[in-house]
Amino acid sequence: MSKKTKKTKKTKKTTPTRTRTLDLGCGLNPQNPFSADEVFGIDVMDDLPAHIKCADLVVEPIPFPDNHFDFVSAFDFIEHVPRVLYRPERENPFVRLMNEIYRVLKVSEKGGVFLSFTPSFPHAAAFRDPTHVNIITEETFPLYFDDQKRLAHSYGFKGGFKILKQEWKGVHLLTLMKKVPEDQLGAGLMPSNQVKIG
Repeated sequence: MSKKTKKTKKTKKTTPTRTRTLDLGCGLNPQNPFSADEVFGIDVMDDLPAHIKCADLVVEPIPFPDNHFDFVSAFDFIEHVPRVLYRPERENPFVRLMNEIYRVLKVSEKGGVFLSFTPSFPHAAAFRDPTHVNIITEETFPLYFDDQKRLAHSYGFKGGFKILKQEWKGVHLLTLMKKVPEDQLGAGLMPSNQVKIG
């Protein structure tokens, strides 16, 4: 008589991947618009809680590793990052920040999203505050930081984002952008003031 042996399949328990979000210029309360599992923030203030790091993103990199976050948000922050800075060499802090956002975002099906929410041109709120040194328009992200035109490439921008959504919320322009892998980026266009002859 033969014994029947039961074959049991070993099922591998998979722990669900926890999502992480980073809020730039968050003060003591980082926002979590994507309902991520883990919430981190960056601000220039001292004595911050453990989940918020101190960094001046005008002159410092985002203090997190590559491909670390599913989401990054910036509420009323981008307008405070200068476009040009001399110390003593010329730098482009806004372009550098966009490179940093691209660097820390993961490439994933549901994640890899950057949310910008900033007072923008033509509204007076974009100019009124004396600390607003970076005026954003409806064309800033789609022309300079998208995955095809990439006009900021000529200023050192290395990444590219697919523009998912752009809409006005009062005086604020809300822009949602998704990180596009480097091997899928367009070559970029030449700025219109540079004419190629021949």
